Amino acid sequence: MTAGLLEIMNPFNALRDLDRHFARWIGVLSGDTAEPLALAAALVSQRLGEGDVCVDLARFAGRRLFTAPEAENGVPAPDLKPWIDALHRSTAVGTPETPTRPLVLDGTRLYLARYWHFEKTLADGLHRLASAPVPVALDRLAPALNRLFPQVNAPGEPDGQKTAAVLAALRHLCIVSGGPGTGKTHTVAVILALIAELAGPPFPRMVLAAPTGKAAARLTESIRKAREGLPVAAEVRAAIPTEAMTLHRLIQVRPGRANPGHGPDNPLHLDLLVIDEASMIDLPLMSRTVAALPDHARLILLGDKDQLASVEAGNVFADLCAKPGRGYSPALCAVLKRCAADNGPENPAATALGDCLALLEKSYRFGPDSGIGALARAVRTGADPMPVFEAGTEDAVHVASDPARPPGAPAAAIHAFSTIFSAADPAQALACLEDFVILCATREGAAGVVESNRSIETGLKSAGLAVEPGGMYRGRPILVSRNDYQLGVFNGDIGILWPDPADGVLRAWFRQADGGLKKISPGRLPPHETAFAMTVHKAQGSEFDRVLLLLPDRDLPVLSRELLYTAATRARRHIEIRGSASLIRKTASRTAERVSGLAEKLWHRPQRRPPA
Repeated sequence: MTAGLLEIMNPFNALRDLDRHFARWIGVLSGDTAEPLALAAALVSQRLGEGDVCVDLARFAGRRLFTAPEAENGVPAPDLKPWIDALHRSTAVGTPETPTRPLVLDGTRLYLARYWHFEKTLADGLHRLASAPVPVALDRLAPALNRLFPQVNAPGEPDGQKTAAVLAALRHLCIVSGGPGTGKTHTVAVILALIAELAGPPFPRMVLAAPTGKAAARLTESIRKAREGLPVAAEVRAAIPTEAMTLHRLIQVRPGRANPGHGPDNPLHLDLLVIDEASMIDLPLMSRTVAALPDHARLILLGDKDQLASVEAGNVFADLCAKPGRGYSPALCAVLKRCAADNGPENPAATALGDCLALLEKSYRFGPDSGIGALARAVRTGADPMPVFEAGTEDAVHVASDPARPPGAPAAAIHAFSTIFSAADPAQALACLEDFVILCATREGAAGVVESNRSIETGLKSAGLAVEPGGMYRGRPILVSRNDYQLGVFNGDIGILWPDPADGVLRAWFRQADGGLKKISPGRLPPHETAFAMTVHKAQGSEFDRVLLLLPDRDLPVLSRELLYTAATRARRHIEIRGSASLIRKTASRTAERVSGLAEKLWHRPQRRPPA
């Protein structure tokens, strides 16, 4: 009977084959073929595929599950109490006290056991870091901070960058969240100089990392520029690392192996780890990275809590920034005032983890008249974004969709991309890719990635350029969709096909973290796709001078405040959004939600407060 219930949705694709097979496997493994277990197993697998770390059974109890638009009836779920009772009786389901079974039931949250362990390991590791103070002589800290951070804010205005530096100096964990232009990478360059200066020779071994090759390259470039202008001794400047690597390379993630090369039994050889673009990191990768740190190491996380979550499961960085209330503990506030970095009211209820979080809210990129800045602020706060467009700024434009015409790529976009083909060499062609991009909310549909790329290629060919839609041609931008550790290219990396100046043979070119170029034979490339247009998710970690965002012609679950904010903040100089005003308003009003227990584990359990 259970198999029959799970097969009801077959014609409607409401469940993946993976979800059904997992439910059957759990039943066979445990000898429990009862409907409550099968439905719960299928549901937890399905939700994991949608990015949830676990499933909160309270949200689904008594409802119909696995419904699809074409289906009239779903599968009825039990009421909550009998469902929970049935799962507790099953040999397939463990608890936090017995987490050795395939599924773990923690309250009303049901996990795959490995994801429960990822979550607990990460929470325990972060609490350990947050509770470990670093001995610092305040009579040395304050003058060093004032030298490294010249007064740029108005008197009495909180200085978020200086606050972040104080937290990083005093704790083994520092979490810095801020939007584009708030100075995250400049701040961390100063932090590294400060820590090196306070430690003195021998200087700590500091490592830079990011979740993708593209983000690692940008971090490398930013840190190199920032460190050159720091008012520090040459030996301190030399101690600041100048090259970032991917997290996969750092912890030695190995294809086909469950565990990376570095972990609790083989920790990383470093004293301080800086991770940029932390909002892109999924739960398993963040958990494994923290578990690979040696006991004495410090961790600094940089990201933007308002951006889209990782493509894979979890919303780790947003959970890390879900601090209840503002302000810091009285002891920390006293230190901040002494260092001229007063940042908000005292909060006697602040926890050790709360004293590790710094929010950078002042943008140095977007001025008070910037439409992009105003749009980002409106979307981030859930306000109506349409008044920003109605204000008539030059850098933020809304074009209403025409119901009679599909939202294809406009002629201006084809003209913008045509400049790539007049580049002198692959380096210049890659630089052209940062001038303009089309971002889409979805892959499919008239406003999706597939159709937009087809439209651009067709338009370029009609303009007389040697473009073969879907083929391998000079000037084709490509987006890698799977990691290849041997070649050193990773999911999300953007390259371009261009003849090799040495022999004229077509190669794929990628910019490396040190600014150099890597060339690869097109036949050796891992799975990839054309990248005139890409999803907003894939654009994370990148910035472009001009962005065109295409919204679909109807509301979809993927549309959220985080998607709109992420798209808007990819633009340095100009953003144009094509879609209906009503859909933009609806998108800005809806928050994307990922279900997990991490925020509760981080912020709602007793914590040991370290001395200030």
